[in-house]
Amino acid sequence: MTEELKTLEELCVERGMRMTEQRRVIARVLDGSADHPDVEELYRRAARVDPNISISTVYRTVKMFEDTGIIERHDFRDGRSRYETIPDEHHDHLIDLKTGRVIEFQSAEIEMLQEKIAREHGFKLVDHRLELYGIPLNKAKD
Repeated sequence: MTEELKTLEELCVERGMRMTEQRRVIARVLDGSADHPDVEELYRRAARVDPNISISTVYRTVKMFEDTGIIERHDFRDGRSRYETIPDEHHDHLIDLKTGRVIEFQSAEIEMLQEKIAREHGFKLVDHRLELYGIPLNKAKD
């Protein structure tokens, strides 16, 4: 029996957060993001829905969501914190250093290797985060 996927809004309510309309807008924007937006981008998207949202409201709300464990913060070496909802399935990230594009991927081979390395060093792996940084191999000149 699989549990129905919960929206960010539902997770907030479950954890006892008071959901103002502006928090709802921010939660919906995050839920609808296929990328890993930073606070400024979240603000731009949320302000299109509700022009009364301030950047400080977005900062406070994102911090509250992160502190509650319903979103993750990533620092992909571009000097800005970027966010995503906690995924239902583990994935890793490949970051294009030229464009900043983030590619999510899964690899059973990498997962098995990480488990093996942890065991070889006398550990049981309980969590990890893998970020790969690269540049495209295409032969076209920039």
